[in-house]
Amino acid sequence: MRYNSPFIRLLIIPAMMVCITSCTEKKEPRNIERSFYYWKTTFRLSASEQERLDSLHVNTLCIKFFDVVWDEQSRVAKPVAKLQTTGYKLRSGMLIIPTVFITNECMQRIDPAQIGELAGNICSLTRDIMNSDGFSSIAELQFDCDWSVSTKDNYFLLLERIRSAWKGPKIPISATIRLHQVKFMARSGIPPVDKGLLMCYNMGNLRNPATKNSIIEAEELKKYMGNLPGYPIPLDVAFPLFDWKVLFRNNSYTGLIQGLPDSIFSTAFAKQNGNRFEIIKDTLLQGYELRKGDIIRNEKSDLTEILAAADEVNKRLKNNRPRVSLYHLDSVILNKYSLHELESIYRCLR
Repeated sequence: MRYNSPFIRLLIIPAMMVCITSCTEKKEPRNIERSFYYWKTTFRLSASEQERLDSLHVNTLCIKFFDVVWDEQSRVAKPVAKLQTTGYKLRSGMLIIPTVFITNECMQRIDPAQIGELAGNICSLTRDIMNSDGFSSIAELQFDCDWSVSTKDNYFLLLERIRSAWKGPKIPISATIRLHQVKFMARSGIPPVDKGLLMCYNMGNLRNPATKNSIIEAEELKKYMGNLPGYPIPLDVAFPLFDWKVLFRNNSYTGLIQGLPDSIFSTAFAKQNGNRFEIIKDTLLQGYELRKGDIIRNEKSDLTEILAAADEVNKRLKNNRPRVSLYHLDSVILNKYSLHELESIYRCLR
């Protein structure tokens, strides 16, 4: 078809220019900060762990300083599993994010009148660990709690009290955000923090025998993504590297088994079906007493699933300067991934 009218040609040219501009317009690239979680009670990096950090250009560590649990005997919230100091010094330029894990039971049982004192204790202990380990470059404070509708008021009040109790230079406060807290944010509420950390793992029902992989499944993650673009605080992102084995007895969840290599499951006492192993005779494995008929679900952080999940997050995440954290820094875990594979996870948000 030819357009002979000069007037029509004048209309078409601007329209074509708009189309060309919109088709070639590129989304602003994300500026990614790289991080690892350190989730052990003794702080000392092995040579291989430090080498991986250097090779991946990771300059931030989220270090668990301690847990906060409910002590039924004294009926108060208490810190446990405090990070042990060893005199180990991080290389110059590393930033530290102290992370405190708080059980939901603690927030369920605590009296609101005790929350101010707890906030002060958390701040004091955090500072003590910072001083004893020489952690001078603190990027933010992070709190990890899988709060519920019934505990959100206590937990959110605790976060506010911590902000008030923190002495010294003002630093951002962040909170971990589970996928269900994004999907049901109207019910779950938004924590009063500067930013959140979206945990892209532990998304399936661990205790359900029918679950394929409770650590990470991209198809499962999709079910929680609808509200992500509208989440009202900036979100960083964390992806898993860990694996574990889930034990079921009489079709009921019995517990987690960690530290057993896949090679331990020989055909002499187990038969395999996908990522499940059925124990065919009673046996004792590295201290674990297994019975005939037990089912072990072998769950891993599969790279393909991680990258597929990251692609779903990438489509919806508004934050153009997110921190991407991997859970967690451990030489045994790192040996299961090549440098290229770890690099691909950091590059997955683009």
